[in-house]
Amino acid sequence: MSTTETSTTGTSTTEINRAVARRFYEEVVSQGRLGVLDEIVADDATDAAGPAGGNLGREGFVQHITWLRSAVEGVTATVTDTVAEGDRVVVYWTIEGVQRGEVFGAPPSGRRFTGRSISTIRFRDGRIVEYEVLPDRLGIVRQLTA
Repeated sequence: MSTTETSTTGTSTTEINRAVARRFYEEVVSQGRLGVLDEIVADDATDAAGPAGGNLGREGFVQHITWLRSAVEGVTATVTDTVAEGDRVVVYWTIEGVQRGEVFGAPPSGRRFTGRSISTIRFRDGRIVEYEVLPDRLGIVRQLTA
């Protein structure tokens, strides 16, 4: 099915991908529902922001989210905008929480922080196959070390 085709439910592939991206942030990052990864991430996916440079498949996503949720207490990820074309969705999102573990080299501070990020997600058959994120590292570290 091309990106302009619609599924049997009448939903375009692009819109399906956009919905899956939102699920990643709402259900996996914010709620910690790691089982959802089995539904939305391909076995051979790469998480460039995760351990080993993303070469661990779905397990890399599990490790990344597990680390994030232990390092940032009460973490929430709020999607503020998405741009979808073809097999890619660009997600603009905000992360919030209290730092309890090392984040971007900053030792645990117990401080609440907010940071903006932009992620690029590539899909195949409605599942994530590549994930990259560009966080506002400087802005976050400044809040954690001020």
